[in-house]
Amino acid sequence: MAIEGATGIPADAMAPAMAFALVGALGVGSQWLAWRLRMPAIVLMLLAGILIGPVAGVFDPARDIGPLMGPIISIAVAIILFEGGLTLNFHSLQDAAKGVKRLVFIGAPLGWLTSTLALRYGAGLSWESAAVFGGIMIVTGPTVIAPLLRTARLSKRPAALLQWEAIINDPIGALAAVLAFSVVLVLNTATTVNAAIADLVVGIGVATVLGVAAGFGLAHAFKRGWVPEYMKVPVLFTLLLGVFAVSDAVLHESGLLAVTIMGIVIANANLPSYEELRRFKEHATVLLVSGVFILLAAGLDFAALGKLDWRAAGFVLLVVLVARPLTVLISLLGSGIPYKEQILVAFTGPRGVVLVAVAGLFGDRLLNLGFEDAALIGPLAFVLVAVTVVVHGFTLAPVARWLGLTGAETPGVIIIGGSRWTTALAEALKLADIPVLMTDPNFGHLRAARTAGIDTFSGDILSEAAEQRLEFVSYATLVAATDNDAYNTLVATDWAPEFGRDNVFQVMREKNDSARHQLPRTLGGRRFGPDETHAGMEQLIRDGWTFRTTRLSEEFTLEDWRAERPVAHLVARISPAGEITLIRKDEEVKPAADVRIIALRPPGESDGDQPPATKGD
Repeated sequence: MAIEGATGIPADAMAPAMAFALVGALGVGSQWLAWRLRMPAIVLMLLAGILIGPVAGVFDPARDIGPLMGPIISIAVAIILFEGGLTLNFHSLQDAAKGVKRLVFIGAPLGWLTSTLALRYGAGLSWESAAVFGGIMIVTGPTVIAPLLRTARLSKRPAALLQWEAIINDPIGALAAVLAFSVVLVLNTATTVNAAIADLVVGIGVATVLGVAAGFGLAHAFKRGWVPEYMKVPVLFTLLLGVFAVSDAVLHESGLLAVTIMGIVIANANLPSYEELRRFKEHATVLLVSGVFILLAAGLDFAALGKLDWRAAGFVLLVVLVARPLTVLISLLGSGIPYKEQILVAFTGPRGVVLVAVAGLFGDRLLNLGFEDAALIGPLAFVLVAVTVVVHGFTLAPVARWLGLTGAETPGVIIIGGSRWTTALAEALKLADIPVLMTDPNFGHLRAARTAGIDTFSGDILSEAAEQRLEFVSYATLVAATDNDAYNTLVATDWAPEFGRDNVFQVMREKNDSARHQLPRTLGGRRFGPDETHAGMEQLIRDGWTFRTTRLSEEFTLEDWRAERPVAHLVARISPAGEITLIRKDEEVKPAADVRIIALRPPGESDGDQPPATKGD
């Protein structure tokens, strides 16, 4: 028995405040480190949790957090699913709608069947335990899919298929487990069939009504201005928790369905403040996903895993190589979705925290009914999560690239505004093998770019048409360069959260002596290249200035280049890997061999005495 101090906390336990701080630091730290190393964040989070938990024994969720562990995970999963629902705007489905319907209406029951068979004949569980756990295995885990999609940069349709399937099937999987457990309960206790069916129907009905009513009610209140802006997020959170708690009180796990429906309703309500709500929810979800995975890994019981034998490995192989591919390929048969996309979705089925949390709950319930093999459900769930997270975390991006279903290998540049100087810049980027897209609402402004073979989009970059038609995943840098400073600032400000503020640029604004007409410096993007406005850049091109690319080397360094071209303006640096970085006037450029630089050079500037091959012009 652990010795307790004056506070009632075991002497070897960590203070709850310190425990929460540790979970937050490890979770966010793992996400940041994964971004720096370009690795799947989920893998690092699982590793960090295992190291501080069962390996080092520094943190034990059951000991250091105690009875709050279950509610914390339940509420975190509910918020994650709600945020996932907020991303499911029906306009974003497009040609993936048919595939999503099939993955839900055909894939969910078929996945239940194939998972149950894998558990029965692979892991050797009884039919009762296999049926309950098989229902839970319908879920593919939005907690895992979202970080993987962010890293892999998939094309639109396969990304939409994986995202919608994960979020919609998550509550369906939990309810399938409830249904299977109700059947087992009827067969093994005095509970009647009618009572079990009534509980299930009432629970699902209440969850649906609550989700729809809360979503429409909140949207109506926001549109009518009944809630001030500074209270919208607190009201949203409070209502979310209330809906989850009430629905879950009627039928356990139905709260997940309620909050998912609520999120989808709000996502399709055309709220003016929708983007602000969604971005705040995304930030909260990053914290919650990180924390939940640290808690999950830190709470791992090696003794429970010791109960598994070789059949556990067979079970995982059956799920990854047979059950999941078979389910997806049959569901999408005749859907018109290209076979390569079907293959990618079929072999991408990572499981997440919902699977472990719900599996542990029903494993305990089945044990109480006398099914001894239910003790294996928790360990099997964790092994499946760990294996699929690691496997798909490291293979999704390369497999997608092999199938040609990712953005361009080299991150490209989007230039907003068609003019002589932006067309010249786009041509220089294209010659340097940098993918480039030019957009302008005026079709005529893009005529020269189309003639030069540059990809174009005639329309507003802020429109729904642009969001639906353009593969933004292929681009990492945005340049707002129209002749309208206010529009450039609006575009740069709006897209900064998506591209990252360091990757959004705009042409220098016109100076205005009147304070009433000056735009705040906190808005808009970064400046790049020479200190010239749009009109100034146009004049330079008319005067014969050109964009030229030069390759640096050990023999011809940046200092040599600057000495020979003192008047030229550096615009961009291209790394040996092909990644482009736009640079400001007088900004320090890190010299390195095999780096290419793009500069705006005056007419008649000499290339010097060295041969072009050495300098790479």
